[in-house]
Amino acid sequence: MTVDEILSNEPLRLEEFPVARRAVYLAHAGVCPLPRRVQAALTAYAAQGTTGDQEEAVPPSFLAEARQAAARLIGAAPSEIAFVGPTSLALSFVAAGLPWRRGDNVLLYADDYPSNVYPWMALASRGIEVRTHETDALGRIVPEQVLARADDRTRLVALASCHFVSGWRLEYQEIGRRLRERGIWFCLDGIQTLGAFPLDASCVDFLAADAHKWLLGPCAAGILYVRKELQPQLAPLAFGWNNVRCPGFVAEPELVLQGDARRYEAGSANLLGLVGLKAACDLILEFGVDAIAAELLRKRAWLIAALQAKGLSVLGADAPPANASGIVTAFRPGADMTPLHRSLAEHGVMTSLRTDRTGQNYVRFSAHFYNADSELERAVGALP
Repeated sequence: MTVDEILSNEPLRLEEFPVARRAVYLAHAGVCPLPRRVQAALTAYAAQGTTGDQEEAVPPSFLAEARQAAARLIGAAPSEIAFVGPTSLALSFVAAGLPWRRGDNVLLYADDYPSNVYPWMALASRGIEVRTHETDALGRIVPEQVLARADDRTRLVALASCHFVSGWRLEYQEIGRRLRERGIWFCLDGIQTLGAFPLDASCVDFLAADAHKWLLGPCAAGILYVRKELQPQLAPLAFGWNNVRCPGFVAEPELVLQGDARRYEAGSANLLGLVGLKAACDLILEFGVDAIAAELLRKRAWLIAALQAKGLSVLGADAPPANASGIVTAFRPGADMTPLHRSLAEHGVMTSLRTDRTGQNYVRFSAHFYNADSELERAVGALP
């Protein structure tokens, strides 16, 4: 199935994406609705799980296949993928598990989503200097400025692949390449691009992303990528039967960890969530990330022009293609956008309301590839 096919066949679109039967859903940067195929996979697994052992409701090869599908999406090896749950937990694993030295500093962006701020802030109690990156506009992170802010004591840079409010997409490949040349680790929060734009894990050292946004999967079923060469340095924070050798479920006298990223998976897998995650990965891979990205940029261009014609300002409307994303965030300077957000919801148009550090709030539109042009027209038509 292709993007063009889903958009040119309305019965098929409604069958595959049932949310379109009841609303214009433009809030995928928040929490997505589940596609039919993901729901069907979850339902089938749950039904099978009522007849016996839940672990036997999936084939023995399931986890390996799920790991392979997730790895394909980011150009990684399956041995570099761990299933640890939410993005917040995965980023916390990285922050707390690395061998920091007193006097090191970590560079972050204080106006990123809190999941990519708090784990690094917590390092201050261990004698790590927490540095913040400054920008000229919300989320507008430029490689040269990041690289200039990092110094000889910078051990890690933590950034997001796309800002959750402004929609500015990070030139992470350039940043990652140059940080590696300097021996500085790079951790990427990829949740706002996984499933929407290509991600290349070879340019980063660590990457975390949950499935419940652009990937169109269930909540708290995410991936943690750890570059193979760094797995011996990133210590697991939890230990159990799954990540430590225990033949016959008998505890051994020594801790012998799994030899790959499974060392971060201490106990039983969240099979229900992972069934949904794999179904979502398979769906995105079938449509093709490049095709999805092209469609999101087409929708973005139309939506920006239409919102501006309604007298709204749009964050990052002038972003170059390399920095543009599927997030289109509208506002009126100094105005409370809450009534507009509520009005859209009353008209069956689902958006997100977000606020910046100054108190300015915004209506965030985040259409996915399956949203029809008629839905975007309906959304704009509902604006005063």
